[in-house]
Parts: sequence; structure tokens; C-alpha cells
Amino acid sequence: MEEQESRRSVRGGSKREILIQKSTPYLLCIFANICFAGFNIVTKVSLDQGMSRYVLLVYSNFFGILASAPLALIFERKNNSKISLIVLRDVFFLGLIGDVLGRILYYTGLLYTSPTFASAMCNLIPSITFIFAVLCRMERMEISKHGSQTKVVGTVVAFSGAMLMTLYKGIRLISMGSLIHNPHNHSVSTTKLSVDKDWIKGSIFLFVSLIALSAFYVLQGKVVQRYPAPITLTSLTCLSGTLMSIIIVAILDHKAASWRLSWNIALLGPLYNGVVIFAVTIYVQTLVTQKKGPVFMTAFRPLSTIIVAVMELFILGEALYLGSIVGAILIVFGLYAIIWGKEKEIKEQNLLNHTIP
Repeated sequence: MEEQESRRSVRGGSKREILIQKSTPYLLCIFANICFAGFNIVTKVSLDQGMSRYVLLVYSNFFGILASAPLALIFERKNNSKISLIVLRDVFFLGLIGDVLGRILYYTGLLYTSPTFASAMCNLIPSITFIFAVLCRMERMEISKHGSQTKVVGTVVAFSGAMLMTLYKGIRLISMGSLIHNPHNHSVSTTKLSVDKDWIKGSIFLFVSLIALSAFYVLQGKVVQRYPAPITLTSLTCLSGTLMSIIIVAILDHKAASWRLSWNIALLGPLYNGVVIFAVTIYVQTLVTQKKGPVFMTAFRPLSTIIVAVMELFILGEALYLGSIVGAILIVFGLYAIIWGKEKEIKEQNLLNHTIP
């Protein structure tokens, strides 16, 4: 009897461990998108307060190093993987593509547009990443297979839902009182986007930055396979970005006053970007990319649109409209389709491996 009970406890423990192992990537993706929900707002505040976008990038990377380097020394000091010249080359391109091209262009686009519009544009990342991953043969794309068809449909549905949440309101369904008084909550801008040259310019900067960030995620997936130490890789990427962004500041921004940090709300931008985004979120994304690939990780990006809508409902008192709720439902269905398609491909591949002698 005791042997049977011990076997049952072992089986139960193994099932629990399997459940935790399977659910961890999903929880990490949700956590990362919660972090992204506040990224556009705090960055926009810092830029509007007069902080240089180039200096913001330097401080963000520097705070990212301060947050990730000690953790790398504690948790990955026994890592046996060697930092080869190929890894250093890849780290250089991670800093160049992700920080210099991706972040600076994104900050520039955010400066000319708005946090809401930038958040909506970010929903292009899953689609662009999927294309890059297919071209780099990191993602299977057999259009005759149900798994690949489902992933394509899921990507389109999730992207459509995110666009619907942003561009269409419809009737008001849910409304709550505002916790923060904002007299501009119900103001409506009558400016036409097609006439605003700065808005068009910002949209172009955002689109190019999203292409660079999508390439960064794909390259990140390849590098972490060569050097399986996510925290150290995150710290090295921040170091690479810091050195290159310092060079850019020296070329494009010669004002000594640009380096001054004031103890006000503007300081939240580099702190949040450095600790929460550059250190924690990039590390989380690296973990998920290492286990599930870049397409799985970026597929959850439209969730940040839902999180922003919920935050606006409870904190700012913004109403939830029909377009927001329908768009959220489409996003959930799209994410489920992508995940189902990937799991189906994995099962088909495992079955094929078992059948091949």
C-alpha cells in the first residue's frame, strides 16, 4: 500500500511539474505585455518633458545593465557556454537592430504621434515576425497543413481585432467613474490625420522601427540557441546598445544639458525603460523565445491593447465601447488559433519522428 501511495504522489508531482512547465511560457508572455502596457505612456511623458530621445536610450540601456548584470553574476556564473566571436558579433547586431534602429526610430515616431496610436502599430509585430521567421526557416510554413493555415488565420484575426479596438468605437457599453480627474477625457480631436504631416512622418518612423524590432526578435531566437544564458545575453545586449547610443549622442546631440536628469516624472521614462523593459521584459522574451520561438512570443503582443483598455476603464474612467469588446474577443480567438496551430505542428513533427526508423 505504501509503495502504491508513493507512486501516486510521484505521478501527481510529475503531472504538476509538467503543467507548470507548459503554462510558464503563457504566463511570461502575459506578464511581458502588462509591462508593455505602460511603456508608451511613460516614454511619451519623458519625451514631452524635453528629454532627448538619444539620451533616453543611453540611460535606458545603462539602467538595464545595472538591473541585469548582478542577476547574471548570481544565477548564471556557472554557465559553461563560451562567448565566442560569433556570439559577440550577434550581440553587436542585437544592439544595432534592437536599440539603435528599433528604439530610436520608435521614440521618434512616438514623439510625433501618440501612445495609443503607437500601441496600435505594435500589433504589426506578430505578422512581421512571422514573415521573418518563415524566411529564416525558424518557423514552418506548409500552407497545405492545417497547423500553418491556422497560424496565418490567427495572426490576421488577432491583428484585425487590435485594429478594431483602436479605430472603431461603436456604442458605449461599460462606463465607470474616473479615479484620476482629467478634464480632457471626453475631448475629441477634429484634426484629420491625413493632413498632419508630423503624424504621417511619425507613422513612417514607427513602421520602420517595428520592422527592426521584429528582426531583433528573430535574431534573438538564433543567438539564445548559440549562447543559452538569457540574463547574460540581456546584459550584453544592453551594453552593446549603451556604447552605440553614446556614439550617436556624441554625433547628433552635443548639448551637455541633455544629460541632466531631473527628479520629476520625466525620470520615470529611463527607469521604466531600463529596468522593466530593457532588463526584465527582454529577459522574459528571451526565455520564451528559447522555448517556443519568436512567433509564439510576439503572438501575445496584441494583449497589451486589451490591458491598456482595461487600465483606462478603471484608472482614467474611459468607457468601454462595442468596438473594444468585439476587438478583444477577436484577439483572444486569434491568439488561441496561433497557439493551437503551433501545438498541432509540434504533435505532427513528433509523430513523424517516431514513425521514421
